[in-house]
Amino acid sequence: MYFFRSGKRNRQMGAVAMLLLPCGLAAARGAAAQTSAPTLSVDVKLVSLFVNVTDRNGAFVGALQKSDFAVSDAGRPLQIAIFERQSELPLNLTLAIDTSGSVRKDMGEEAEAARRFAHAMLRPQDEISLIQFATEVSELTPFTNKLSRIDRGLRHLRSDFATALYDAVCVGSGRLGTRPGRKVLVLVSDGGDTASSSTYAQALEAALRNEVMIYSIIDVPIEASAGRELGGEHAMITLAEQTGGRSFYVDEGGLDKAFARVSDDLRRQYLIGYYPKNQEPGQTFHRVRVTIPRAAPEAFNIRHRAGYFADPQPAGR
Repeated sequence: MYFFRSGKRNRQMGAVAMLLLPCGLAAARGAAAQTSAPTLSVDVKLVSLFVNVTDRNGAFVGALQKSDFAVSDAGRPLQIAIFERQSELPLNLTLAIDTSGSVRKDMGEEAEAARRFAHAMLRPQDEISLIQFATEVSELTPFTNKLSRIDRGLRHLRSDFATALYDAVCVGSGRLGTRPGRKVLVLVSDGGDTASSSTYAQALEAALRNEVMIYSIIDVPIEASAGRELGGEHAMITLAEQTGGRSFYVDEGGLDKAFARVSDDLRRQYLIGYYPKNQEPGQTFHRVRVTIPRAAPEAFNIRHRAGYFADPQPAGR
C-alpha cells in the first residue's frame, strides 16, 4: 500500500511510500523550481478524442462513419486524420473509492460491485489500478491485469474520517497520464471534499492535461436534501462532463447498475484524431468541438472532453 503525502515517507505493509504530491502541493513546489529556459512549441501533437454519440432517447449510435463527423479546434475547422468506430487501444482504468466516514456503511457493497466490474471489464491488453481516498490518498494496487491482485486490494479498503476527493483526482490523473491508450478514472464517492490540498480547478486541469476521462458514481448515503453535499455532487458531475465521461447516481439499480453503465459507455466510443494547425500564439487552453453536420443540432448528444492545454505542464505537477 502506498501513501501519497507531502514531504513524508511511510511504510505500510512492507512497502516504501511513493512521493506523489496532490496538485496544490505540487504546484507550490513547481513554482519554486521553474527556470527561465525558453521553450519551442510546434503544431505536431496528435489530439485524440474519445467520443460517445447517443440519440434523443439515450440509445448509443454506433454506425457512424468518418465522413459523418466534423471537428474544430478553437473555432478552426480541421481535417480528421484518425478514425475508429470501436477503439481497440489498451484501457488504463483507475478505480478511486471513497472510504471516508460518510460512506463507511456502503464500503463492503462498493468493494463487491467494483470487483464484479473489474472482472467483467478487463481484457488481456487492459490494466486496472486501485486507490482509496479519505483523509489521505493511498494506492492499494498498482496497474495490473491480474484480477487476483485487484481482488486483494479491494479486501484492504480501510475507512478514515475526512475526504480528499480533489487530491484523489490529481493523484489518479497523474498516474494515468504516463500510460498509453485510453485513460479512465472511475470515482466512487458522495462528493464531499473536506481534506484536499488541491482545488476543484486544479483537479480538472490535472485530468484534462493528462487526457483522463472521469466517470463519477455518486453514492449518496443521505436521501433527504438537508445535510447532503450538493456542491460536491455537482463537482463530480462537472468533472465527468468536462473530461468526456459521465456521472451516475446509485439509485434503484444499485452500484452494479452504475458500474454496468460505465462499462457500456466505454465499449461504445469512437476515436477521432487530428493535428492542430495555425494555432493562435499565447492561447493556453484550446476548446474542441465535434459535430455531425448532416444532423439537426438536437438529433444527437455528442460527448467528448472539453479541450486540451497546448502549453507544457508546469514543473512539479
